[in-house]
Amino acid sequence: MTRRALGRGLSALLSDKPAMSTEEMIEIDIDLIEPNSFQPRTNFNEERLEELAQSIRSNGVIQPLLVRKISSEKYQLVAGERRWRAAQRANLQKVPCVVKEIPEDKMLELALIENIQRQELNAIEEAYAYKRLIETLEITQEALAQRVGRDRTFITNYLRLLRLPEDIQHLVESEKLSMGHARALLGIDDPNIQRKLAKNIVDRGLSVRQTERAIKEIIEGVESSAAVSTHVKEDINLKFAEDKLRRKLSSKVHITVNNSGKGKIEIEFYDENDLNRLYEIIIGKEVL
Repeated sequence: MTRRALGRGLSALLSDKPAMSTEEMIEIDIDLIEPNSFQPRTNFNEERLEELAQSIRSNGVIQPLLVRKISSEKYQLVAGERRWRAAQRANLQKVPCVVKEIPEDKMLELALIENIQRQELNAIEEAYAYKRLIETLEITQEALAQRVGRDRTFITNYLRLLRLPEDIQHLVESEKLSMGHARALLGIDDPNIQRKLAKNIVDRGLSVRQTERAIKEIIEGVESSAAVSTHVKEDINLKFAEDKLRRKLSSKVHITVNNSGKGKIEIEFYDENDLNRLYEIIIGKEVL
């Protein structure tokens, strides 16, 4: 399927007449620029920010920031906050800017589209931006989809992420859970089970397909009530037991339990001396 282009995009939105007819490029003192209060992006990767700062130290700001004038001396960012932050780190005194007359009701839309085009928003940030646009502009999901160049179902899927508990949303923001994992978790209504499954995904590195399979089995009852235990409780309680035994024995420990509740404990040892050490811990000071 061919992906739709992002609506009118920044260039088209910025060419609207007569609201945004004035344009000029100038060097502006970095201290005279304030961030965009409508910025949908809340997380900036520190490592990547430092990399960009190092590039700016060497080469300067290649792409100008987009700003609007808000007073005789003050400017507000419309797009380019990451470059602005990196320029501050690089101790630049001035930065190149394109100054445009942009009404406030366009600010959120422009900031959102700029971030989407650069693929710089995580799924939760993008979802909140869509929600805020709908509420601020008082438009429908269908109208929003047309304005940002997305399908309505695409917008709906992102907005559904906001139904997840906040702690799970934070896992998505920190990229510990992917968009696919988050969408799969929406297949279960119980927040407690969602949380347990989310922990399971993070702890065991489950793929989206494995997560979907576990959720399907829970919902459809393919397995007995032990299914929930196997896929949720087991991975919390058994991992705790494994960790406790590992610390006690100073060896790798793995516990497995089948559907009937039976299982086994596996303890790794590296040589005969290590086996004697484990034996003494478990049995006492006898030797083999």
